[in-house]
Amino acid sequence: MKGRVLSIAGSDSGGGAGIQADIKAVTVLGGFAMTAITALTAQNTLGVMDVMDVPPEFLRTQIRCVLDDLGADTFKTGMLSNAGIIRVVAEEIRRYRDVPFVLDPVMVAKGGASLLAKEAVAALTEELLPLCTVLTPNIPEAEALLDRTITTPDDMVRAAKKLREQGAPAVLLKGGHLSGDLLTDVLATEQGVETFSSERIETRHTHGTGCTLASAIATRLAQGWPLSDAVINARAYLRMTIEQAPGYGAGAGPLNHCVTVSPAWSTGATPSAS
Repeated sequence: MKGRVLSIAGSDSGGGAGIQADIKAVTVLGGFAMTAITALTAQNTLGVMDVMDVPPEFLRTQIRCVLDDLGADTFKTGMLSNAGIIRVVAEEIRRYRDVPFVLDPVMVAKGGASLLAKEAVAALTEELLPLCTVLTPNIPEAEALLDRTITTPDDMVRAAKKLREQGAPAVLLKGGHLSGDLLTDVLATEQGVETFSSERIETRHTHGTGCTLASAIATRLAQGWPLSDAVINARAYLRMTIEQAPGYGAGAGPLNHCVTVSPAWSTGATPSAS
């Protein structure tokens, strides 16, 4: 086990996204998952029914409790629902500027529910973007952060560059919301722009894809991987989790995070230690 990842995010009672997805992804990729919960959600594959925010000072206590004892090799943030929570996270992360930080700007749930108050968008842009190692928005999130429409891969490249101008050192703009058989993600860094393309998988089982990808990247960064290699590996892992999704739920179903785990364990057999 290598790489301590502190996920600062919301809890998903359905188990497919949020803290639950983060813990699964980090663990199966060989990292050590730690958590600071920002909100409790009542949700399933059909949508988010209710949200209860954690008081900002209690969130601060969670973060400090973990870091003062266990430390961290990477931070990963997900759902940060209001400006008060964002400011606390920024204040705490500033104490560890040498630790890589993956910022997943979770703004809208898969079912369409808003997870970030409008007044918090400015706080996220001003407080957290300059602190992160990489920002990982999807198309709707990038559109909200930039107040512009993104309809083509070329638009994605321009948007990723613009987000860097706003303060993010690197941006991985995910293209899953665009139409077409080919899915393209754009990584913009100080060194330039890389694109990663793959055939789209036609499925409704995509709940937690953003959380899972960001957590996989965070794990590889915690293990010392370069950013581009971490993105390539995380995309490959995410594709496997989608291809082998268990088919649960009537809506946007969860992924199979355990694709990397030996099948022998799931049958009840104990694999040989040799």
